[in-house]
Amino acid sequence: MKKLVQILCAVVFFSSTVHAGMPAIKIVGSSTVYPFTTVVAERFGSGSKFPTPIVESTGTGGGMKLFCAGYGPQDPSITNASRAIKPKEEELCGKNGVSWIEIAVGNDGIALANSRQGPDMDVTKEQLWQAMAALGTNPTKWSDIDPSLPDMKIHVMVPPPTSGTRDAWNSLVMEKGCPAEIKAKDKKSCHLLREDGAMIEAGENDTLLVQKLKHDPMYFAIFGFSYLDSNRDSIKSAEINGKAISLDAIQDYSYPVARPLYIYIKKQHLGLIPGLREFMGLYVSKKMMGNRGQLIDLGLVPLDPDTYKEMVKRTK
Repeated sequence: MKKLVQILCAVVFFSSTVHAGMPAIKIVGSSTVYPFTTVVAERFGSGSKFPTPIVESTGTGGGMKLFCAGYGPQDPSITNASRAIKPKEEELCGKNGVSWIEIAVGNDGIALANSRQGPDMDVTKEQLWQAMAALGTNPTKWSDIDPSLPDMKIHVMVPPPTSGTRDAWNSLVMEKGCPAEIKAKDKKSCHLLREDGAMIEAGENDTLLVQKLKHDPMYFAIFGFSYLDSNRDSIKSAEINGKAISLDAIQDYSYPVARPLYIYIKKQHLGLIPGLREFMGLYVSKKMMGNRGQLIDLGLVPLDPDTYKEMVKRTK
């Protein structure tokens, strides 16, 4: 009965709004994927007969709750996700009659970068946690953690808490490197950073970060692969767990701070919300997700060719 009511409400909504003005596609979810989806939404709104989709940054978990709540016209048609859907979220979607198409839109690789005039470094996730965490030993120098690390003070410029890069670093480095006994009590406490001056909260202007690294070889900074790649004449990246960052290493996830990013499209809305299928097609198009696409220029690492072809097939 609940499913029937949702369908009837959706049909009534669509019939009543198609003449008064088309409803816009509603999108929620990950702050990491938000900037990429926003660009696609703006391009879609300016280049099609459909309204510009409404994109809201709610976080991956919050987006999944909204997405899985139902398939009436008030529910979002798409959710962005910086990880795959969890079993408990699949259960919620199933309970509410929601089915979806999962699209991997690209990859995310994060570098720990410093000046080319600074020391080379190969550091583990556990050592990074010791260097950065509020609940660690708060060492003064990198070499205090391990003699193989540089004999220099720890100074790391970190993204602000609102940054998707910060979220990814917390998930892939701080949680993974955190001691088991701390993680068992409260894994969020693994994310807490030192407040004694070793961690410098920076803005999201990567140009300024690179300039700082150029002028002070004693500093490290955290930012995305694409920006590192375009400034290799002046900066370099530390190896993490013995692996150097590269396009190939991000694509095959052998680089330990790499992950896929997703969007989930609600199947029930494909024949209901105007422009949803067209928006999905634009998102996976070569001009957006291709090796030279607009999203790649913004820092998204492209999928490998076979995975990309599979994602295009899923939208047909």
